[in-house]
Amino acid sequence: MGTTDRPFSPACERNQGPILACLRTLLPESARVLEIGSGTGQHGVHFCAQLEHLQWQPSEVPAALPDLQRGLEGHGLDNLLPPMPLDVNAPPASITTHYDAVFTANTVHFVAWSVALNLLECSAVPLREGGQLLVYGPFNDEGVFTSEGNRQLDIWLKSRAPQAGIRDWQALEQAARAQGLTLVMNHSMPANNRLLQFRRQART
Repeated sequence: MGTTDRPFSPACERNQGPILACLRTLLPESARVLEIGSGTGQHGVHFCAQLEHLQWQPSEVPAALPDLQRGLEGHGLDNLLPPMPLDVNAPPASITTHYDAVFTANTVHFVAWSVALNLLECSAVPLREGGQLLVYGPFNDEGVFTSEGNRQLDIWLKSRAPQAGIRDWQALEQAARAQGLTLVMNHSMPANNRLLQFRRQART
């Protein structure tokens, strides 16, 4: 497959370098990672090529799976697993595989808050104790936009889907806590983005 036939996201192309720099320090050796909302697959391809110790499991909602499959084909990366269908609004009854980390990028602000809550719940289920949830994207700080660009992005998001929009990172922290996920670091990223790092607490 030629590169022109693959789905492409300029945003992924811009942010994959800074995210990779964080993953190098945050993920353990031989980490098994589930990506929720893999989109074009660019993140998985880039990270697996640079971090050979990773085992990366891409996923997407069933309707978007064909595009993801096209994005992942032909790279020859043994640590990049075949994509699996995963809809956080109707997750499998049980996810038997346990992961060291769950990663999601630029998803929370594109969906309704109820879907974001489902994403947190779906992320917590397969995480081993001490595992990490890593959420990348733009966030507000106590209701305040951190840049004019983020404010304009929020207007555009709501014009497409009124229930979408940039969330307060504090709201995500509170919701994650209910799923046994504790915020351990709020990483500042380029272009007014954040990488929220949560850790899975012991199950009671």
